[in-house]
Amino acid sequence: MATATLSSVEAEKISTLQSAVASLSQISENEKSGFINLVARYLSIRDNYGHENYGLAIDPSYRVQSLNTKYGCNVPLLLMNSFNTHDDTQKIVEKYANSNIEIHTFNQSQYPRLVVDNFMPLPCKGNTGKDGWYPPGLGDVFPSLKNRGKLDALLSQGREYVFIANSDNLGAVVDLKILNHLVQNRNEYCMEVTPKTLADVKGGTLTSYEGKVQLLEIAQVPDENVNEFKSIEKFKIFNTNNVWVNLGAIKRLVEADALKMEIIPNPKEVDGVKVLQLETVAGAAIRFFDNAIGINVPRSRFLLAKATSDLLLVQSDLYTLNDGFVTRNPARANPANPSIEMGPEFKKVANFLSRFKTIPSIIELDSLKVTGDVWFGAGVTLKGKVFIAAKHGVKLEIPDGDVIENKEINVLDDI
Repeated sequence: MATATLSSVEAEKISTLQSAVASLSQISENEKSGFINLVARYLSIRDNYGHENYGLAIDPSYRVQSLNTKYGCNVPLLLMNSFNTHDDTQKIVEKYANSNIEIHTFNQSQYPRLVVDNFMPLPCKGNTGKDGWYPPGLGDVFPSLKNRGKLDALLSQGREYVFIANSDNLGAVVDLKILNHLVQNRNEYCMEVTPKTLADVKGGTLTSYEGKVQLLEIAQVPDENVNEFKSIEKFKIFNTNNVWVNLGAIKRLVEADALKMEIIPNPKEVDGVKVLQLETVAGAAIRFFDNAIGINVPRSRFLLAKATSDLLLVQSDLYTLNDGFVTRNPARANPANPSIEMGPEFKKVANFLSRFKTIPSIIELDSLKVTGDVWFGAGVTLKGKVFIAAKHGVKLEIPDGDVIENKEINVLDDI
């Protein structure tokens, strides 16, 4: 298995990509036809191996149901779990037993954490509970599909392509223009990339290395080249973790044991013991597939919900939700999203929802920081830079219909 870190000499061989990355707007109108036939050849996998998932606030199954209803097809939804999420996911899936969507679940592999001092498995030290094990990352989706029997079953149904995405990416929805482009051009693998901002400088990017399209992660970059990697002038795109892959190609490569993806070490600490997790990412597989490409997609296809601050963005007037599809409001002039920080009072979803009568309008908001016992009335509008901090022991209620622009608020009189 290849190691993750490049030498300085290897780093010199890296160049940015142009021809292998097309813009979504460049896909021809002719390629956008024939969608009904396409849908029957497609399925969707959502990666759900983390512990807590705010992305489930917008149900991914609803998006697939909308697609099936619109085109009269039966696109299945597969949820890849880890041992951490399996039980909770099964409880949710049971609620859809009588629905018109076909949902399957399967568990990815689990590996023992390695003790840094001697590289022995942590369970050997007596830690036999869940803390001794870890899910090895989204790159495990390919062998897991094969090992759990899902791959052959899907191919026997005539399925050809799979769309794989993280379940916390609310913008990861089916785009049939992309699917049709891949079918017409016989691309076995497609990675969706989007323009990098200063908030994404650590995100993996597509590069050309010795003539092949490859994913480069920051963990692979020598220290002396890290600033160059973070440059949004040189490396202008980053990996959204939305990938489209041909199922037949997955079968060919897995059975040949040809997916030798780079291992990325992820250091952790368990009960005071320093351990390593050896992980892979699905994007690293791009170099093994024939005619692999990247497609530069709008930022709206990368909309993570890892915290309640992300939910505030999605539930506001900055985005609209139609048939499970999230669309950015064109009234927002600034292409970047507002920066939002919320205190521990807003951390849990239930507490977050209870503190807003309605979600404020943030079309013209640049940044928001909220701390303390703050409650928002209905129809509030936030503009510019807003800082709201309730003093200890004080309940601060923002009145209904209030407009707050470029203000710091500590007491009600500041409004």
